[in-house]
Amino acid sequence: MKQVLFIDRDGTILVEPEDEQIDSFEKFQFVPGVIRNLHFIRTHLDFELVMVSNQDGLGTDSYPEHSFWPTHNLMLQTLKGEGIEFDDILIDRSFPEEHLPTRKPGTGMLTKYMQGDYDLANSYVIGDRQTDAQLAVNLGCKSLILSDELDWNRIAEILFAGERTASVRRTTKETDIDISLCLDGTGKSDISTGLGFFDHMLEQIAKHGSIDLKIHVKGDLNVDEHHTIEDTGIALGECIGKALGDKRGIERYGYTLPMDDCLCSVALDFGGRPWLVWDAEFHRERVGDMPTEMFLHFFKSFSDAARMNLNIKAEGENEHHKIEGIFKALARSLKMAVKRDIYKYQLPSSKGML
Repeated sequence: MKQVLFIDRDGTILVEPEDEQIDSFEKFQFVPGVIRNLHFIRTHLDFELVMVSNQDGLGTDSYPEHSFWPTHNLMLQTLKGEGIEFDDILIDRSFPEEHLPTRKPGTGMLTKYMQGDYDLANSYVIGDRQTDAQLAVNLGCKSLILSDELDWNRIAEILFAGERTASVRRTTKETDIDISLCLDGTGKSDISTGLGFFDHMLEQIAKHGSIDLKIHVKGDLNVDEHHTIEDTGIALGECIGKALGDKRGIERYGYTLPMDDCLCSVALDFGGRPWLVWDAEFHRERVGDMPTEMFLHFFKSFSDAARMNLNIKAEGENEHHKIEGIFKALARSLKMAVKRDIYKYQLPSSKGML
């Protein structure tokens, strides 16, 4: 069955001006990255490309037809010169108040794609508005909506290599842990371990690593904190390793940062060989409600489960700053190491495996 990319025009392929009318060459401008990535999609993937656009009153006196087509044709000619041609171009010319079924998010123009020959569940609407997202819902397909976090580079990456998401459920007699994450997120977090300071540290991984992260833990805190912290490290490492998949295209290596009086270094390698080097001393028994002896234990469990080489060093006087700096440096190292380049989609190893 065929898969389709239903692509909006204004705001998605061409930059949409304030008056929402690209009716002169002065207003003609491609969205950054669109040509390069549409070419990549066209040459590397097997999607049909269908342009679906609302153009208010096109062809009426209020929006003369002749003002639209020169810029539209220039767009098509430019894209064709770069090897990008659309399989179908569908333009609705009605006004919003007419409420015609052909107007997005209505599916009236797309009835042939709703037949049995098309795999809509694995097709996408690519746009820049909520109406584009709603069109995807109405069609029964997925949506990719342009935003500050989702540009054309990221769209091409998702289409080519998939979203790097994973979840792990780890249940023992001592803990019940549910973790899910997206390595290519925006830093959203939902953390609940029963230990406030530990939650705060795990939130740093999400925020500074641009990882969407959910961690829910029920542990035997009536005994002590050991099992909760250790098992969370194991489950989080497993989840990151699972999300990385075959690791093709990743940078692999990863960061040093200061935090007030402290200098914290976290270097890592997703090379498949777990190892921890720990050079950080703590002189308080606890920071918040977290025992300082568990810091090393967490990172050892984490590096073992993720099969990563982890080298951690922290210098400074303030215990809170040292451990928070370590977690932030870990987050930045992860962000650097998991960065993926679909234009260099190779395994980052001379061995041929990681």
